[in-house]
Amino acid sequence: QVQLVESGGGSVQPGGSLTLSCAASQWTYTYNAMAWFRQVPGTGKEREGVAYFPTSGGLPVYAGSVRGRFGISRISANNTLLLLMTDLKPEDTAMYYCAAGRVSGWVLDPKHYTSWGQGTQVTVAA
Repeated sequence: QVQLVESGGGSVQPGGSLTLSCAASQWTYTYNAMAWFRQVPGTGKEREGVAYFPTSGGLPVYAGSVRGRFGISRISANNTLLLLMTDLKPEDTAMYYCAAGRVSGWVLDPKHYTSWGQGTQVTVAA
C-alpha cells in the first residue's frame, strides 16, 4: 500500500503563507487521484476536502473556501504532492491530511481515498 507522509505545517499569522508537502513511498496506477483534506479535532465535524489533483490528467478542484488562495500541484518524478496556501485565515486552522486513491464521483469525498497520511497541523493566529 502507498504510504503518505505530510510535512510543512506550523503556526502563521493571518495573511501569511505555508507550503505543505506529501511524500508518497511509491505509486500505483490503480490510483488516479491525490488530495488534501483538513479536520479540526474535537469539533465532531467530518474531514473536509480542500483540494484535489488528478494524477491521470485533468484539472485540479478546490473547495470554495480556499479557491483563489490555495494551489495544489504534484511532482511526478518523486511522487510528491504540494499545497501552497496563501492569505491564510484563522478558519484555515486544522490538521491537514494527504490522501490518495481511485476516485469516481465527487472528487473531494473522503470515501474514495484509500491511503492517508498522519496529518500536519496548521495554526493561523495573530
